[in-house]
Amino acid sequence: MSTDHTNGHTPPAPASSNFLRGIIETDLTAGAYAGRQDSQGQPLPQVVTRFPPEPNGYLHIGHAKSICVNFGLARDYAGRCHLRFDDTNPEKEEQEYVDTIIDSVRWLGFDWKDSTGEHLYFASNYFDKLYEMAEYLITADFAYVDSQSAEEMAANRGNFGEVGKDSPFRNRSAAESLDLFRRMKAGEFKDGEHIVRAKIDMASPNMNLRDPAIYRIRHAHHHRTGDKWCIYPMYDYTHPISDALENISHSVCTLEFQDHRPFYDWILEHLGNAGFLQKPVPHQYEFSRLNVTYVITSKRKLRQLVDEGIVDGWDDPRMPTLVGIRRRGFTPDSIQLFCDRTGVTKSDGWIDMSSLEGALREDLDPKAPRASAVLRPLKLIIDNFPAGETVACHAPVYPPAHPEHATALRHFPISNTLWIEQEDFMETPVKGYFRLFPPTADKPGSRVRLRHGFVVECTGFDKDADGKVTAVHCTYFPDSKSGTEGSANYKVKGNIHWISVAHALEAEVRLYDRLFTDPHPDAGGKDFKAALNPDAKEVITAYLEPGLKDAKPEDRYQFERHGYFIADRIDSQPGKPVFNRTVTLKDGWSK
Repeated sequence: MSTDHTNGHTPPAPASSNFLRGIIETDLTAGAYAGRQDSQGQPLPQVVTRFPPEPNGYLHIGHAKSICVNFGLARDYAGRCHLRFDDTNPEKEEQEYVDTIIDSVRWLGFDWKDSTGEHLYFASNYFDKLYEMAEYLITADFAYVDSQSAEEMAANRGNFGEVGKDSPFRNRSAAESLDLFRRMKAGEFKDGEHIVRAKIDMASPNMNLRDPAIYRIRHAHHHRTGDKWCIYPMYDYTHPISDALENISHSVCTLEFQDHRPFYDWILEHLGNAGFLQKPVPHQYEFSRLNVTYVITSKRKLRQLVDEGIVDGWDDPRMPTLVGIRRRGFTPDSIQLFCDRTGVTKSDGWIDMSSLEGALREDLDPKAPRASAVLRPLKLIIDNFPAGETVACHAPVYPPAHPEHATALRHFPISNTLWIEQEDFMETPVKGYFRLFPPTADKPGSRVRLRHGFVVECTGFDKDADGKVTAVHCTYFPDSKSGTEGSANYKVKGNIHWISVAHALEAEVRLYDRLFTDPHPDAGGKDFKAALNPDAKEVITAYLEPGLKDAKPEDRYQFERHGYFIADRIDSQPGKPVFNRTVTLKDGWSK
């Protein structure tokens, strides 16, 4: 009954032990969920988990941890994991969000199919059953229809230092509540006129047990059920029932739902005892959420960034959404590796962004082909190189540390006019500078090797009327070409990158960095927009080695010296790629 949930991606190394694995292994030993069958009489695996997003926004890096945990547990214990949409709030949910969540989970490397079929579910599939169960709870005096206003209910709910007050409608007869509930369903009332509440304990120290709402009136169109319903079940009521109807064994969620677990158990106990649900019912377990520095994950604040035009949409590569991270160039394997390394605990904490970036560098280093790129161009003119002629040069596609790719070469020509990086020339060199600088009265200009090409000696430079250096001049040594006999006789300390001007691919390159300068941009009530990084995006025109014209959307490269880049999946065109910087070669944020 096991299935490969990795969708062709290489799984991360076996995860270290954690408390969730200990719970599952104990349950497997005890056979806690052995012998179960689904509604068709087919045997169920002993481990059934689920990832249950609400389709009211885009997934972000925090969701990636929950995805990896739930699908990973199912994978490692021969179980299965469901993807279920808890779509109980029609006013905030859209099909767009359903589609992007499905795409993001698949991109991350997971699937919800096994030998028994596809396990993609929607809570809205259960609306008829949820209504039937609510009628039972009312009939059994476990729930009632409350007719207080929202303000009255809030006032009577109390707070952590004050017990709540019973609603004046709490002792309404079951018959009257049932009649009102059916009339709510029939559309006789306006939004907010009545609400169904579970009858638990208004004096409970747990606020979630103070007669929580289970049904409310919403005259709103639902993206799947249309206008069939004008009442909708509350999330905390729907969620445990959906788990039970799907035969989930281990309901794994983050710590903010810990105080909701008593109501989760209350619902399942009462409906299980009434025969609505198969036993054993699911049990909820909580682990700490993923908090990453320099990131915000509030849906409201992320939407604010989009709506105010601070970013270029939900898939802006600066955004922590999975669609943004994907467009930035992060790989599914690196995110899985990162989530695995952060561990599963019950203690909240912060993971530094450098850990995520480090996992990406580790994943890309052996995979990303190398390429030359000049991002801040300056002309280098080789005065003694014959005009109009070229010499073929080549370089390995992958570094020597990866011998399995040793025979792969990339080819590019050298000519008399090249692009080099501005930082590779200094009119007045500082101590320890080993790149290009001009001759002085008593010393010749510096010598450097043009990487994979010839050794050159700087002879001078040109300036414009404003005093800006516009070109550097040099001469080359024809017997110094890399890889040829005698080239080793030239001993130089500097080695610089270059691109032939006549053959360079001119391309738009977007240099992305962290969106915020503060590691905790919205902590303590701070205005997160005050911490926006003005250098988080810079668009430049760069010159790339000619072979990159064939780059396809989402092709990844290491631009030597500069970092890892990806051909933008949206804006790249055939023969005209646009590149996004995914991450620099080294962490530039370390203090």
